[in-house]
Amino acid sequence: MTLIREDDLIQSIHDALQYISYFHPRDFVRAVAAAWEREQSPAAKDALEQILTNSRMSAEGRRPICQDTGVVVVFLKIGMNVRFDSNRSLQEMIDEGVHRAYTDPINPLRASMVDPPIGERRNTGDNTPAIVHTELVPGDRFEIAIAAKGGGSENKARFTTLNPSDDLVEWVVRTLPGMGAGWCPPGVLGIGIGGTPEKALLMAKEALLSPIDIHELQQRGPSNPIEELRLKIHERVNTLGIGAQGLGGLTTVLDVKILSYPTHAASLPVGMIPNCAATRHLEFELDGTGPATFEPPSLDDWPDIHWAPGPEARRVNLDTLTREEIASWQVGDRLLLSGRLLTGRDAAHKRIQQLLESGQGLPEGVDFTNRLIYYVGPVDPVGDEVVGPAGPTTATRMDKFTELMLGQTGLLGMIGKAERGPETIESIRRHKAAYLIAVGGAAYLVSQAVKKARVVAFEDLGMEAIYEFEVQDMPVTVAVDSHGESVHQRGPAEWSMRIAELRHTLHQNR
Repeated sequence: MTLIREDDLIQSIHDALQYISYFHPRDFVRAVAAAWEREQSPAAKDALEQILTNSRMSAEGRRPICQDTGVVVVFLKIGMNVRFDSNRSLQEMIDEGVHRAYTDPINPLRASMVDPPIGERRNTGDNTPAIVHTELVPGDRFEIAIAAKGGGSENKARFTTLNPSDDLVEWVVRTLPGMGAGWCPPGVLGIGIGGTPEKALLMAKEALLSPIDIHELQQRGPSNPIEELRLKIHERVNTLGIGAQGLGGLTTVLDVKILSYPTHAASLPVGMIPNCAATRHLEFELDGTGPATFEPPSLDDWPDIHWAPGPEARRVNLDTLTREEIASWQVGDRLLLSGRLLTGRDAAHKRIQQLLESGQGLPEGVDFTNRLIYYVGPVDPVGDEVVGPAGPTTATRMDKFTELMLGQTGLLGMIGKAERGPETIESIRRHKAAYLIAVGGAAYLVSQAVKKARVVAFEDLGMEAIYEFEVQDMPVTVAVDSHGESVHQRGPAEWSMRIAELRHTLHQNR
């Protein structure tokens, strides 16, 4: 019989969450590095370079890879001979580990969980509760797999029930472009096939815990139908040309992982969930002899890549920015922003809307006239930091507020990640504004550009408060220009055609 002490489980959960907050899995780093080496799209290559540089910086500084430090998901396999020395439930012990990890003063992690999920949506303050899945298995082993899944990738989960005769590959290829770039590609696709609807989605989530090994599979060839399916989906998805951050390029997914389960003869349930550029997971065992120990990876595992802005990047003074200058920007231009900007996410936009509609006006100290807003919820700073990791959140969620902000506040433009919807693009064009993107998955790198930060409104919203940032050479790309051109439309369209041409040329030369 294995006896697991309460303190050992709590400490292991704490240590594991801290570890994955700043150390990417080795297989992920190698896969992104390989994608960077073969990438031919300049925009995608630059984004991959920022992701890899950010990954190394986070490993060295032991600070979060991404400002969205994720919802904690735990898979437990508990031997039926395992016993626990505790008066708490498993959920309570794991939540205590999460609480300690996310409130650790040395490396505090962002609390993102809200309760209740509708209505007031108050932040729980420590990222609890975790999502815990438990399976009882024979024996005396206690296996734990833990992940921290960001909201951008979780929001892109998809489910369908196909007819048994339908083409699953075609469904994936048809569905994935509609997921947009909010999941911060490139990443891994987890797919669950069979069972029931909830089983398919659970398998899709669990499949993401497997190591990236598609290149080994390509070299040796498939040995069963599931491996054959992985190769087909991987190849077809990467021909879409979506690329890193949705900018257009050769690599959209690094791997495709699939789990399956028997299902009803009339059904083919399929769940699909992506992992993002902040892939975070760890697997370990407890044997009753103490907490788990995690060996830090060697920095030699990271490629010798250090991102720096190219000579083509244009410097922009935010404090003197005008619509005339914005009109000179073209989609795809790379900019370095310096000066003051305001921040705001979903909750702040909702309050602004309520204040404006009630006639109260904006809070004192909040003036968007001739300014940009950055969609961000930063991690709390430590030591001499001005702000913790502060990468962009998915801008699409703010589409419903864009006309209000551009039409009534004097706002010149927005900074976020991922695409904007057609009505928002039209609003940007009509108001001669612009939408810029920072690289999702480069939060620690981006935060180095923030030289001053202060809360100016809605402090009770925590990470969703409105901050004023003073930035120096913050790297962004023009994603929607004042004419309504969108890089997320143009880039993938261009690169899907280029990939088709490359494949045709390769076929002819064989």
